[in-house]
Amino acid sequence: MSVIESFQDGEHVLLIDQRGKRHLLTLRKGETFHSDRGWISHDAIIGHPDGSWLRSSLGMRYLALRPTLAEYVLDMPRGAQVIYPKDLAMILFWADVYPGCRVLEAGTGSGALTLALLRAVGPEGKVITYEQREEFARRALANIRARLGEVTNLAVRFSPVEEGLADEEPVDRVILDLPEPWRLVEPVVKTLRSGGIFLAYVPTIIQSQQTAETLRRHPAYGLVETFETLFRPWNIEASSVRPFHRMVAHTGFITVARRVVPEEENPRE
Repeated sequence: MSVIESFQDGEHVLLIDQRGKRHLLTLRKGETFHSDRGWISHDAIIGHPDGSWLRSSLGMRYLALRPTLAEYVLDMPRGAQVIYPKDLAMILFWADVYPGCRVLEAGTGSGALTLALLRAVGPEGKVITYEQREEFARRALANIRARLGEVTNLAVRFSPVEEGLADEEPVDRVILDLPEPWRLVEPVVKTLRSGGIFLAYVPTIIQSQQTAETLRRHPAYGLVETFETLFRPWNIEASSVRPFHRMVAHTGFITVARRVVPEEENPRE
């Protein structure tokens, strides 16, 4: 049976009020959380178990929870736009990122995908991430450390990915969140192992089309497909059953392909 640990000084907590409004904060002894619904001392949260109910100075109820990874990436500080949890889940599944996997990522951004990859590969795996913009890389590393602490299986490269590919050891997966992923289709061939997976995440169908067509023309790739995911919550309260008026619709397109041995290189039977 797992033990429910109490909130500790220095960790993240998600406070959710009666309206469903969420507040992500870092607990610090002696500090106070303020909102239009009153204040709550951090000391009143520290020492309580995950899932506790608290009341503000105005008597309003708050639920205190340890944030899930999905909740954390939506509310964490960001420099670049983060990939939404609905797309993170699909990326991890369709790229088949597994414990012990070696993943090369390009476009660290605010670190949402890097966080998801690190958790998926586990301590035996490795994530190599490329980010050209130093301010984005600094923010991403701060978000990663705030969530995971110091990690030993993350390598951060402060350069364009095309400049470092030739020096990388073989990887199992290549995941790109870049404006022109088709430019890396050929360079990635020498780094991505046979049977590995190439995945590109882009915002427009024009970018997806060019990526997919480039992959299909290349003899070292097969099983190319493109899709998007839509997320529509539903309201279910007694006899009121209806979809929410707002949904997380299009955010990006995902294109995946398998690295294969070119047909002319297959050994003869």
